[in-house]
Amino acid sequence: MATGIVSVGLHLIGHETLSRIALALASAVWLLLAVRFTVRFLRDRPRWEAEADTPPALTAVAATAVLGTRLSLLGWQPAAAVLLALAAALWPVLLYAVVRHWRRRMPGGVFLVCVATQALAVLAANLALAGRGDWLGRAALVLFCLGVLLYPAALVRFDVRQVWKGAGDQWIAGGALGISALAGSKLTASPLWSGTAHHVLRTATLVLLGLAFAAYAILLTAEVVRPRPHYDVRRWATVFPLGMTAVAALSTGVAARIGALRTPGEVLLWVAVAAWVVTVGVFVAVRGVGVGATGRGGVSRSRVRTPTSRR
Repeated sequence: MATGIVSVGLHLIGHETLSRIALALASAVWLLLAVRFTVRFLRDRPRWEAEADTPPALTAVAATAVLGTRLSLLGWQPAAAVLLALAAALWPVLLYAVVRHWRRRMPGGVFLVCVATQALAVLAANLALAGRGDWLGRAALVLFCLGVLLYPAALVRFDVRQVWKGAGDQWIAGGALGISALAGSKLTASPLWSGTAHHVLRTATLVLLGLAFAAYAILLTAEVVRPRPHYDVRRWATVFPLGMTAVAALSTGVAARIGALRTPGEVLLWVAVAAWVVTVGVFVAVRGVGVGATGRGGVSRSRVRTPTSRR
């Protein structure tokens, strides 16, 4: 997810070579995780079902849709459509499993119900804009509305203390708003909507982007006031919202014809790229220390072996 959205952002600001490198990395990781996901489903069904009940399982949907969106921007519409079909097939199964096990005071991963839904909306809208069928644009609108409704449902179950003590996934609270704004921008750019409908979509997108900026500021302030310098693999769940907010600003600026949004979008994107580089570097260093200490990757599972589709 994080690498895929960074690739999308770099494409939007014209750094195509860097974007394609990030796309290649994201595709390779996605393929590895897809194989792992399938093997576990076939060979260890109880464990697969146990993990499917938790919010991080929805990263399978979001990561697939984000990768599909980048392929669509590259012009590879058939491949993007296949990924949309795959993500759409997984989405209701995993969404139902996750919502069924919701509880009070959950970490930031609770917002993945919104992220996964809006990721589908973004990809469907992108394919509609690419001429793959108006019905995809209408489906994207339904998903967008559902994703917006899922946000407050997740918010009331979010443990707000995570803003001050979370290990990284608290940023998904802002990323969910960012991807909602991105979905709104794709719908705003669609010729399917005109008049009042277009005005409502444009307004909703700008409101969502404003809320994403506000969440970004609050979460960044909390990081400064209460630094958490230790490494945790959940920091990948920080990189994705950083990149998503930047991409939402860039896309909204074009769709809503507000050129002033390009500068903050570019600044936030380079912040996300820097965060991605640092997270990769620390991850490699931590893994290296673990291998050196034990000869077999002795870093604790709680720090390294968590759902990695966020990368």
